[in-house]
Amino acid sequence: MTESAANPDPTVTATVVLRRRNDPPAAAFAAAALPRAAFAQRYGADPSDVQAVQDAATSAGLDVVSADSTTRLMRVRGSADALRAFSAPQVLAVLGIDEARIADPRLRVAHSQAVSTSYTPLQLATAYGMPQADGSGQTIAIIELGGGFGQADLDSYFGGLGLPTPAVEAVSVDGAVNLPGQDPGADGEVLLDIEVAGAIAPAAKILVYFAPNTDAGFLDAVTQAAHATPAPTAISISWGQSEDQWSPEARQAMDAAFADAALLGVTVLAAAGDSGSSDNQPQGAPHCDFPASSPHVLGCGGTSLQVGASGAVDSETVWNDGGQGGSTGGGVSDAFALPSYQGSVGVPLRAGKSAGRGVPDVAAVADPQTGYRVLVDGQPAVIGGTSAVAPLWAGLICRLAQVTGRRFGLLHPVIYAGAASLPIPGFRDITSGNNGAYKAEAGWDPCTGLGVPDGPALLELLRSAPM
Repeated sequence: MTESAANPDPTVTATVVLRRRNDPPAAAFAAAALPRAAFAQRYGADPSDVQAVQDAATSAGLDVVSADSTTRLMRVRGSADALRAFSAPQVLAVLGIDEARIADPRLRVAHSQAVSTSYTPLQLATAYGMPQADGSGQTIAIIELGGGFGQADLDSYFGGLGLPTPAVEAVSVDGAVNLPGQDPGADGEVLLDIEVAGAIAPAAKILVYFAPNTDAGFLDAVTQAAHATPAPTAISISWGQSEDQWSPEARQAMDAAFADAALLGVTVLAAAGDSGSSDNQPQGAPHCDFPASSPHVLGCGGTSLQVGASGAVDSETVWNDGGQGGSTGGGVSDAFALPSYQGSVGVPLRAGKSAGRGVPDVAAVADPQTGYRVLVDGQPAVIGGTSAVAPLWAGLICRLAQVTGRRFGLLHPVIYAGAASLPIPGFRDITSGNNGAYKAEAGWDPCTGLGVPDGPALLELLRSAPM
């Protein structure tokens, strides 16, 4: 008897997403970060909704494993058919039934013979003029959907930079664990994220959330990270997929989780993709990468960087090494409407002539040929991709938070406030290059967003912003 015949409807555990008791107004994202208890009272699930969904699940033959009104998540177990049929008016999505792989890491490994220039994160901190700070008192959450890290790699890497090894802790989500040495590609992503973020903010605490590579696992990791106590300063995400490869329900649930993070004072950053404007989809038509396309996420695009002997930038252009070498993602979302904060920056219309969210918001070096020096499973490597930009910006956010004494949450309204005029406050504009369908130009563009950080100007912008 085949396995499918013996077990035609296996038992699975899924994540049920409940509706909010209230939808947050736009002004809520500009207000001070909410304590978790206040968040629960305003935007969590109504206890009566939780009870109603528990009753409906039980009636459908499902077992309720856990329920949390603050995160609006319920874990239920039962047959796949029963879970697919399950519905209730209080439920927004049921995720994780099929356990299909949902995302890929957004990194590119440079071939040693082709690398022209590479940098340590400390050299990049100097090139971008980051404020003198070490991230003390801050926490960075990193989401990983595979791979792992070993302490020996971390000690060797940070020791080689003359830095203390940051406090790095692995957190298990839905049974996934830190598992180095099984998947070199995924290990490369994990270690790139930790080493870049940790070098930029070595005194910050780093929590690495390992989750199954499913829509439910991804959502559960983001939610667990955002609702941790204390809440992290930043969540760094270097995994993604073309937004049309996600179900609408999964995108909606993830976007709501990113909005929750922002309300709790957490800035979420995500790689914009490494396959140009097509995001590696057939026929080469423009596509955006999700979760970078979420309006509650700081989408991170990529550049190619040349730094002179003095440590100052000689030149910086859009990263585009061609079809085989990779290029920064970016474009106009087909899933999310144009957010108000982008209303005056000239985001182009979609193919259907309607307005959509523009991606990315910010950028930094991502070209593997001018990439990041890291250590992976004991071997030195040079890695690029927008995967590296998200943790770089997460470390920068921690430096800025330390210096200003502020939590930033949804950073977009502040950084876009002056973007209709040039030069854009807080950024150095990238005006040369393309990612396929889109060209760099003065001001915001779908290649590098607002540009790369101008550390002193960005610090001044955030210091003076009414946050």
